[in-house]
Order: sequence, then structure tokens, then C-alpha cells
Amino acid sequence: MKNGTKKVLSLFSGCGGMDLGLEGGFEVLKCSIDLESHGNWLGKRPKRGDIFVKLKKNSFETVFANDIEKTAKIAWECYFSKRRDISGIYHLESVVDLVKRHKSGEKVFPNEIDVVTGGFPCNDFSLAGKRKGFDSHRTHKSELRMDEPSVESRGRLYMWMKEVIELAKPRMFIAENVKGLVSLGDAKKIIERDFREIAGGYVVLDARILRACDYGVPQKRDRVLFYGFRKDALTPKALDALSKTLVSSEFDPYPSPTHSRDVEFWKLPWTTTRDAFANLAEPEKSNDLSQRSYAKAKYLGRRCQGQIEVPADKPSPTIRAEHHGNIEYRRLSEEHGGTKRDELSAGLPERRLTVRECARLQSFPDDFEFVLRKSDGGKALGASSGYRVIGNAVPPLLAYHAARRLEEIWSRLFNNITENISS
Repeated sequence: MKNGTKKVLSLFSGCGGMDLGLEGGFEVLKCSIDLESHGNWLGKRPKRGDIFVKLKKNSFETVFANDIEKTAKIAWECYFSKRRDISGIYHLESVVDLVKRHKSGEKVFPNEIDVVTGGFPCNDFSLAGKRKGFDSHRTHKSELRMDEPSVESRGRLYMWMKEVIELAKPRMFIAENVKGLVSLGDAKKIIERDFREIAGGYVVLDARILRACDYGVPQKRDRVLFYGFRKDALTPKALDALSKTLVSSEFDPYPSPTHSRDVEFWKLPWTTTRDAFANLAEPEKSNDLSQRSYAKAKYLGRRCQGQIEVPADKPSPTIRAEHHGNIEYRRLSEEHGGTKRDELSAGLPERRLTVRECARLQSFPDDFEFVLRKSDGGKALGASSGYRVIGNAVPPLLAYHAARRLEEIWSRLFNNITENISS
């Protein structure tokens, strides 16, 4: 690990959207980047005909990852093993069990952590779900078997993230969730209050909603981000600024949007699905297993979820994890209301989005594999699992924006702490 590397402890990691975004070093669509303002994000200036550009690596590196989803671990390890040695990094256990093991005397969490991240389970806060919130009856292992909600229920797993923060003592933490959390009673205020009670003292900013398409992601996906900063790690000036209701732009950690539906003179237009699907061959002509794989569920009519065609000249709807095979359509037939007549007239059939197309809409690079065949002792990953882990992920490009903003202000935020800060 290089000097200056910021060590990340990642919880509820999934397939690694947040991890990849923080680390950087991956390809994205050229039109997703504001080259005028963020040309320094690229290793080299793109050529006129380039569709993709490669983002520079950041100084963040994931040293501990965790999720209970086996298929997410397979996808995570398949990709990150191409970048470095990942032995022992990904832990396939509930955060509840990990905390209990650590508190019993076993050394589970690493020392000298700079950032804890966690997309605590959002199903219970999502507008698309039953919205049980804190009253979820699912256990921390996502099983439906609890008679009454408890501190170990899925809707309260952010409290176990809080415990990890208390154990690891990072300089800061980033928690994220779905937009639906904001409209579920006082859920947002309760979570902010609980995070502000973390032992050791953290300044917790009012959470904000970030819309992925405002950051170049070709998808209308809203995420709520919570930021917390350890008070004794901050410079006096940063502590004062972050403690105010209105944080000055010099210390504001939230990234500024680069794209807009209503284009203003300093913003680019939203990245569209047409942009996202550029240069993708039709499934039967592709060698990419993720592009060859797509749901074959029949068209069920407009009243059912997932029976729409993604627009060509807009960002796509939110890519869902719980689609039950009813992922949205790449194109519908004319009979079913399809609008892409140029493709239909060329003889291209009605079909749903492929796994790779969903990954593109989430801003994952094409070398991130989501469908794997079992060969040479490897682990298989099917289309259904691929859809699910993609739908559960944070768009890497959105996380990259967050990372670059933190890189920009890091030296203004923190004292130069070099000693071991974890117990």
C-alpha cells in the first residue's frame, strides 16, 4: 500500500459500486465527464472519436469489505482481483455477527481506518417496497422470521454501522440510502441523531439527496448521503465550518452537479440511454456474457412493473434489484407501444435490457463482469444474480464525484494524523 493511501472499511459493500467509485481508475462515457472543469480527472486527454475515457485512480483503497450476498462477493472479487491482491478483504457475514465477534475479543476490523462507508439495507425504506422502515420484521440476515422488530432487524442495521464506526474510529464516514428514507416519517432525522451520538464525537451534516443523472450517470437514481467527521481529527477551521448549519463552500464535502435536464451555461445535458448503449452489439452478436444475457419474461401490460421501454434521449428509470425478471425493455414492439421505429424497421426484436446494458446505466465499466460461467474451479454468476447486484449498487461514477470532492478538500479538513487511531 502506497504512502498517502486512505484506507476504506466498506460495509454492505454489494458488488462494489461505492468501492470502485472511491478508488477510481475505471472507464466511463466521455459525455459523462465535464472535460472543461474536470479534465484533470483523466489520465490523458480523449481524442475526438473516443466514446470512453479512463478516470484517474484516487488515493482511497478498500481494505475491508462486507456483505451477506454471496453473488455480490463473487462479482466484487472477480473485478477487484484484477487490480491487486484481495486476499481476506471480503467478509461474507452479517455486520451484526462481525461486531459481536470483535467485541468478544477477536480482531475483526483493521486498524488506522480513514473512511467507513455503508449503504445499509434500503428495502425497508424504499418507495418500491413495503416501507416497514425501523419496524422491519426481517433479521439482519434478511430472513422473514422475527415475531417483533429488534435492534438486529434489517431496518436498524445502520445502528450496527454506528458500532463499527465506534470500533474503527475513522476520520470520517459516508452512509447512503434511498430517497424514500427522507419521506418515511422522521427516519432521516432519527438516523442523523443516532449518528451524532457515536462515541468519540462526530460532526454529522444534514443528509442530502444526490440525483445520479446530475453527475453524468445515464439513470434517474436518487440517493441520500450522510457525512460524518471525527471532531478530534478535524482542523479547528474545518470543525467550526462543518458545525454550522450552512457549511461554506470551502469545506462542503458534497460534490457539485455537472449535468442538468435544463442545461445552464456551466452544465452539460443529462447523459442518455442512447449514449450509454453506444457501440454495444445486439446480444446474439456479442462475446460478452453480460450482454448476451437478458430476461425472457413476457410482456404483461402497462399496469405491471417493468413493462416500459427505456427512453432513447433521456436517462433511464432507476435500475431495480427486485425486478423478478421484469426488468425494463430495451425496446418494445410497435404493437406494445414501442417508439424506436428505426430499430424495429431494421428487424431488431422486442427484448428487455441485458445485464450489460443495466451495468452501463449504472456507470459500471465493461470489464466488470456480472455473468460468469463455472470453469476451472471458478464460481458461476447467472443473469438473475447479475441484475440483482447491479440494481443494489451505488453508481460508481456518482461515488467517484464524492471521492474527488473529498480529495480536493482533504488537507483542509484533517490534521496530519499519523499515529494509530484505532483501539
